Amino acid sequence: MSEPEAISFCCSSCRYPFNLSSSSQVDSSSSRRNKSSKKGVVTFLVVDLSRFTQVDEVKCLPVSIGSDCSKTKLLCRKCGVHVGYGYEYSPGFCGLKQSESCRKFSMKIAAIQPCEEC
Repeated sequence: MSEPEAISFCCSSCRYPFNLSSSSQVDSSSSRRNKSSKKGVVTFLVVDLSRFTQVDEVKCLPVSIGSDCSKTKLLCRKCGVHVGYGYEYSPGFCGLKQSESCRKFSMKIAAIQPCEEC
């Protein structure tokens, strides 16, 4: 059976293409604890940051005490609508080497739409 074709997403407000692909989307069905789709967000591992304005970088403390991360608000570069957040966790939190980082991007379902509809 062949793999389904990747879907590209754009801004729901202005239809600006984000170069955001469903192939980098985290499959929420693979984790029992992942309830992000019920919260109205989808998670991606790779995002073209040149398509977003990044603001409000803050440090946050995840559930695991002592592990720190930065949280960046992502806005559509064209219209400025709030699209989601980017998170960058410390390497120790992800079990990676010191030179590597662990990133994920949570996008609001209402803020993105498939580009075929654009």
